Amino acid sequence: MDAETIASRHNPFVTHLRKLAASRAYRDECGEYLGDGTKLLEEALRSGAPLRAVVFSEGIELPALPEGVRAVRVSAELMRSVSPSETPQGALFTARLERPAPPERLSGTRYLVLDGVQDPGNVGTILRTADAFDCDGVFLVNGCADLYNPKTVRATMGAVFRQPVWTCAAEMLAAVLRASDLPLFGTALRGDTVSLREAELSRAAVAIGSEGRGLGAEVLALCERTLRIPMSERCESLNAATAAAIVLWTMYR
Repeated sequence: MDAETIASRHNPFVTHLRKLAASRAYRDECGEYLGDGTKLLEEALRSGAPLRAVVFSEGIELPALPEGVRAVRVSAELMRSVSPSETPQGALFTARLERPAPPERLSGTRYLVLDGVQDPGNVGTILRTADAFDCDGVFLVNGCADLYNPKTVRATMGAVFRQPVWTCAAEMLAAVLRASDLPLFGTALRGDTVSLREAELSRAAVAIGSEGRGLGAEVLALCERTLRIPMSERCESLNAATAAAIVLWTMYR
């Protein structure tokens, strides 16, 4: 494999990598995002992700890369300076960023809506779980963590390359669900709340809110019914990723 070597922290490409890790606006401007880790690189290659460049430390043996993908060798010290991870695994990559609009009509039967879930680790873990339980797509509304934040990408464990995800406003979400004749349920408490055990979720979308405030009023108003996850009375709520996992498993079964 032909690889170039970069040794300077001030190299423009190194600066580019740091800015990809730090700024959503820069990622959108460049149409590119950063992935971190050898395992994630393997998943990207297996899924045919649109890679642009791979950066690796000395001593790391890379798999075969598609034609046209730039390969860059750096020292372990330089890798530590550009990696968004506290414990770099020896490889980074950049890939083309895409933010597709939702389709006018959904062809699947099971969807998840995240409302204001701002922790990148939670969003990434939820996407990983959605991929495991054959969710047909995930909507991110009202200021969720950026799908292409390096922490989000890493937490998906490769699901970011396979799971359909759309970022949109609540109004667009409502229009798409209405056109698709899909009911929206929300994990919240109000007068029409039913136990998750009793809900018919074989064809539905379910909304999960942030841990701090739950579902916002805008999304809650779109919900035909609300759901309660059965749990001990001494517990008030669950982590957003845990709640999503329970809902996704229930929809899957």
